[in-house]
Amino acid sequence: MDELMEILNELRPDVDFENETALITDGVLDSFDIVALVGELNDAFDIEIKPNNLVPENFNSVNAMLDLIEQLQDE
Repeated sequence: MDELMEILNELRPDVDFENETALITDGVLDSFDIVALVGELNDAFDIEIKPNNLVPENFNSVNAMLDLIEQLQDE
């Protein structure tokens, strides 16, 4: 979780990632943020986030992102 929080805070230091639960739905993160985030997550966690994983439910909160990362690491 610490590594994910570090990546998110570097990407958007103005966002309260710990308490936000609608990052995509509320437009807090835009498509450019997601593209940058996917690249960072792929590298940091040795995973491959595929186009079918790019749904709001996977990126609306830190917990959703952690679930996605764990799921992809288990594949």
